[in-house]
Amino acid sequence: MRVIMLNPPFLPRFSRESRSPAVTKSGTLYYPMWLAYATGVLEKEGFEVKLIDAPAKGYNIEDIKNELKALTPRLVVIDTSTPSIKNDVKVLEKIKQIDKNVFALLVGRHVSALPEETMSISLHIDGIAIGEYDYIVRDMALALRDNVDLSEVKGLLWRNRKTGKIVRNNPMPFIEDLDSLPFVSTVYKRHLNIGDYFYGHSRYPIITIVTGRGCPYNCFYCCYPQTMYGHKLRLRSPQNVAEEFRFIAENFPEVEEIMIEDDTMTVNKKHAEAVADALISINNTIPFSANSRADMADITVLKKLKKAGCRLFCVGYESGVQEILDNMKKGLKLERALEFSKATKKAGIMVHGCFMVGNPGETKETLEKTLEYAKKLNPDTAQFYPVMVYPGTDAYNWAEANNYLLTRDYSKWLTEDGLHATVLERPDLSSQYLVNFCGRARREFYLRPRYIVRKLLQSFISISEFKRNLKGFRNLIKFLFKKGKTGCTTTGQCQ
Repeated sequence: MRVIMLNPPFLPRFSRESRSPAVTKSGTLYYPMWLAYATGVLEKEGFEVKLIDAPAKGYNIEDIKNELKALTPRLVVIDTSTPSIKNDVKVLEKIKQIDKNVFALLVGRHVSALPEETMSISLHIDGIAIGEYDYIVRDMALALRDNVDLSEVKGLLWRNRKTGKIVRNNPMPFIEDLDSLPFVSTVYKRHLNIGDYFYGHSRYPIITIVTGRGCPYNCFYCCYPQTMYGHKLRLRSPQNVAEEFRFIAENFPEVEEIMIEDDTMTVNKKHAEAVADALISINNTIPFSANSRADMADITVLKKLKKAGCRLFCVGYESGVQEILDNMKKGLKLERALEFSKATKKAGIMVHGCFMVGNPGETKETLEKTLEYAKKLNPDTAQFYPVMVYPGTDAYNWAEANNYLLTRDYSKWLTEDGLHATVLERPDLSSQYLVNFCGRARREFYLRPRYIVRKLLQSFISISEFKRNLKGFRNLIKFLFKKGKTGCTTTGQCQ
């Protein structure tokens, strides 16, 4: 049986799987990583699968129609996001026009948060996978192949075509044994061109993997733990991670960096250290970056991670005011973040700092404190962005309860160019004020003489860093002096 896993056409280089989906200012384009993991699971079960990343390839709906006619799949799995949901459903409808018998299944954070609402958009939607969908897609495919009643597929919301009723099945348990999943890099090897993908803070070309799923923290804005992968931390074994690094080294000799896209790779210090030990034991030579919290300041572990190849951490500092951090349930103390910043510099690990404005308790005075805090921390790169709220998160519920949402038209979460649009309007802090502050903060941070000199020296010392800095600067320069009517960058995402 044939299956198509589709990251559907929308805007060129639209990062649907980003924590805040959009076309980024830096040119960053995320891998369709979660689709790729599910693809690997299907292939392991013996299904004939094709993974299509339309935004990366510049495919339009006609290209997808041609793929459908050529492959005649029984199941099409379509990724979604909040700002693209109208488009994604229209793509599904076009697919059903080509083959009304194909089962069209939607996946992703938006539909997991609002499954019934999404199902009501179109009668052509056959089903929605709610939450972590690797095994939901697998069981869906098995049910179609073996003619099994769909009520047996856990985690599925589906339309009973005989009765017209919408049925919500029992939930799918989270995957506990992550080592049982195929390496996502093996799927990239078969289906994708890694040259299509770029991270603004990382060396190019890059490959993205995870070493664990779930996050025990409760940051009120963070989508993935609240809508997809839960708050229970589940980890791959260090040996399994090291073996994937080895596979990448042997099969992708052109790769300059690996990005570990866990919500926070260092949340379990012992596991992070064990991963470092495993990478050192195989003599890993590929630099890697990772998402990290700003409170892991153990210099011994940091130095070991550096020895293992760690080049950079992407860190959500968010605010320079403790009250704001507490209001967003960050679980972070400012003094610990300062210690972390000093420790990473001592260990030789660079940091990309993320600063989020407009959270509960924010004022014009706290915004200025955050800007000064960012300059004090002085990370290698930084981003400043208004909080972006998505259905299924506490942040969205807060905005809705306080009537801060400018619109409930999800397409308005983006500008016409696909950049982030600010949809919050507070009586004391307008959306335009937040946007203008982010633009000014970006300029003040990047145009400091001290920062420019440091970047020139960094580029002079390392050809890889020169290439990264040049590519990032070319993408960023057109936004440094622009005062637009949009949000700045992305929530928890490195640009």
